[in-house]
Amino acid sequence: MYKAIILLLLCIGTSVANAQTETNTPTTQPYGKIDLADLELKACDFEKNANAEVLFNKSKVYFNANYDIVTDIHKRVKIFNDNGKDYANVRIEYYGGDRSEYISSIQAETINLTNGAPEIIKVDKKQIFTENIDRSRTATVFSFPNVKPGSVIEYKYSIVSSNLGNFPDWYFQTSIPTRYSELTTSTPDILYYKNLESVRQPYAVNSRNRDGSVTRALANVASIPDEPFMSSLEDNCQRILFQLMSIRPIGQRVMSFSDSWTKVGETLMDSPEFGGQLNHKIAGEDVIIAKAKGMANDNERIAYIFNEVKNNMKWSEYYSKYSDDGISKAWDKKAGNSGEINMIVYHLLKKAGVTVYPMITSTRKNGRVNPGYPNYYQFNSTVAYVPVDSTTFYVLDASNKYNIYNQIPANLLNSFGFYMNKDKKDYSTLFLQNIKPIRQVVLVSGDIKADGKMTGTASISNFGYNRVSAVTRYKKDGEKKFIDYIQDDDNNLKISSLKFEGMDTDTLPLTHTVAFDLELTGSDGNYIYFNPNMLSAIKNNPFLSENRFTDIDFGYRSNYTINCTFRVPAGYKVDVLPKSVSMTMSDKTIIFRRTAAEQDGTIVVRLYVDQKKSIYFKEDYPEIHEFYKKMYEMLNEQIVLKKS
Repeated sequence: MYKAIILLLLCIGTSVANAQTETNTPTTQPYGKIDLADLELKACDFEKNANAEVLFNKSKVYFNANYDIVTDIHKRVKIFNDNGKDYANVRIEYYGGDRSEYISSIQAETINLTNGAPEIIKVDKKQIFTENIDRSRTATVFSFPNVKPGSVIEYKYSIVSSNLGNFPDWYFQTSIPTRYSELTTSTPDILYYKNLESVRQPYAVNSRNRDGSVTRALANVASIPDEPFMSSLEDNCQRILFQLMSIRPIGQRVMSFSDSWTKVGETLMDSPEFGGQLNHKIAGEDVIIAKAKGMANDNERIAYIFNEVKNNMKWSEYYSKYSDDGISKAWDKKAGNSGEINMIVYHLLKKAGVTVYPMITSTRKNGRVNPGYPNYYQFNSTVAYVPVDSTTFYVLDASNKYNIYNQIPANLLNSFGFYMNKDKKDYSTLFLQNIKPIRQVVLVSGDIKADGKMTGTASISNFGYNRVSAVTRYKKDGEKKFIDYIQDDDNNLKISSLKFEGMDTDTLPLTHTVAFDLELTGSDGNYIYFNPNMLSAIKNNPFLSENRFTDIDFGYRSNYTINCTFRVPAGYKVDVLPKSVSMTMSDKTIIFRRTAAEQDGTIVVRLYVDQKKSIYFKEDYPEIHEFYKKMYEMLNEQIVLKKS
């Protein structure tokens, strides 16, 4: 669409300044030419323990004579050890299904040092495969041959796009260190793209070239490690995003594009694969709709339709905003992608008289949505959005068998959804968060024996997302693996029985009760040692690293309560009992309390952790690291009994 408009409005003589002049820099080399020093390189200079390193990643983006966007990529990676060999498997995704983009000129080769000289092994073009992801997206995949520690792999290709609104974003940073990353862009004067830069170190190159192109580069870019409770890799990378704002033909009226969410919504609602699917009839819908209409209220209707679709449809394990073959066919096959499944939820709710709107969302792995950057490329799934009242709304995703209708799916939290009310022309973003704490309550009752053993029972009640996680784990993995999870690799703990309550009722907490036997290691004839923090979800500190490179995204607030009662064996008395303590973060967003007392041979311990915020910036990490260190030291303090 953009291309057609621009070609109609372009004035004769308008030219494009293509960025085709090679940037002279010692940090890149022509394809196939390599220094022996790189082949002999044993480790990354600035990140010694890296499994692999991007030697350089170079992109040139320009426009051809047809006003297609051309992106030339040349990337070279050094493999240091066997763990780095996974980077020799390449997957390039693009919008090839709708033919708005195509890939060309792929070259790929492995370079090894053999007898003191480079040995080049080219990737056979027959081993380069095309995979159709959905109606819109395609992937080109290939693997490099003869890869071993010390190998260098390199590849280059071009992607041509006819969509002016899909100017490629650039990520300087990846999961491995990057010695040099360079982007050169050249755009016609008549096109204006907004740049959204997230760069935290000085540019190695930041210049306007003679041909009008702009080159920006970073050197010695550290990797983004996989850290506990981080959001997507892309959210945390140093990057530049681009958005088409306007077309300014010479002598013509300025045309504005994709500069509002309203335009994004109108485009989607007019799309045959999105808005065109929402009112399609599905087989047997009259029976479902009639039953829903006969229910007492909207909440019952929503729960019924959500569970009907969830239990009848099999998810393809693929997130999509669109329908590939139409929701009617997906319903007939009882299988579909997330977009198709949730479009069916929307359709049935609408027919049953429930106020509902389509909403596109971004999963945690896909990355957070920037509401100041209006476009639909940021999103990767469709859900059904139901505004209940001025303060309550439901976000329905029936693709996951274990989701609950009245709880925003955990993988959508702390980002924005975009809902579309075509009738009222209301197209708006909405922040998806859970403000209520998600609880886990653990009740432990244990009898300590003089021989250094404990027998007892424990009841663990999981609410909200904790319930969803427990149900998912049990139904997917089975009882044996669920018990292994409870035992947490503790060979001294044996679970002899397991019983559930609330497994099949979404509105109830899931409670599992276990009988256990525990060997109290370290005990001898005179002393018995044990940790009262048993069978809970807060046994291990997730923040052991001294440094943090990414923000902490817990997803939701949490609240843990652990109540324990232990009976001291005859002939023993309490020698060491942890003190009652209370500890609070400086901003009062995390609270830890412990009370411990003993009377008449019975020890009572209560542990309480309340986390009142779901997102913390990496700048807050030093205090969080210290707080968690002290908290887990206290959570794992032992009680000591001494023989009388």
